[in-house]
Amino acid sequence: MPMIRLTEPQSMGELAMITSLLEGSGIAYMVQNEHVSSLYPGLPILNSSVMVDECDHLRAEVLLSRLRLAVRDVSSQP
Repeated sequence: MPMIRLTEPQSMGELAMITSLLEGSGIAYMVQNEHVSSLYPGLPILNSSVMVDECDHLRAEVLLSRLRLAVRDVSSQP
C-alpha cells in the first residue's frame, strides 16, 4: 500500500507523542525529515511529516483527533 501524509508535527515532543500513539495502536508509520527538522526547528520547509499506509489513514486520523481533543490549553489558568 502507498503511504500518505497524516500530519506535520510542530515539535519533537508532538512527534514523539504521535508516533507512540501509532505504535501502541499497531499502525505502521514512517517519518520523513525526522532528523533534519530538529537541526533547524521552526523552518516550515524542514518540518517532519508522519506518513501512514493508505489503508490505516482513517483509523490514524481518528486516533489523532482524539489526541487533539484530549490536549487542553492551560496557559490562561492561574
